[in-house]
Amino acid sequence: MHRAATLALLERYYAAFNAGDWQGMLDCLADDVAHDTNQGSRQSGKAAFTAFLAHMERCYKERLEDVVLMASDDGTRAAAEFVVHGAYIATDEGLPEATGQTYVLPAGAFIGVADGRIVRLTMYYNLADWTAQVA
Repeated sequence: MHRAATLALLERYYAAFNAGDWQGMLDCLADDVAHDTNQGSRQSGKAAFTAFLAHMERCYKERLEDVVLMASDDGTRAAAEFVVHGAYIATDEGLPEATGQTYVLPAGAFIGVADGRIVRLTMYYNLADWTAQVA
């Protein structure tokens, strides 16, 4: 897989995110995908990622803007930088109470790719910034 194919894969993945097309996102992932949540643990496999998506859909309504994608020449490593425009719609355990607060938060992901699928997603955003916006 080369750079252009990886960038096309990521374009499909993030377009599916913005469309709320969870199956479209899952179709971009390897069965044993490793998902490193922001300031959390590594989750493995599509079943864990599906549960993560359900949790996110319950607590947050988000859209990604200003998405910039980058990939290595061989297409095995990539990164995405974007701005999350969101609403906090249901209280997430251990976080402030949700009352529909909105937020705008820079974020990014480091991504591993193999055999035409995403094999690793490592997510980063500033939790203190998000907390200050919704508190």
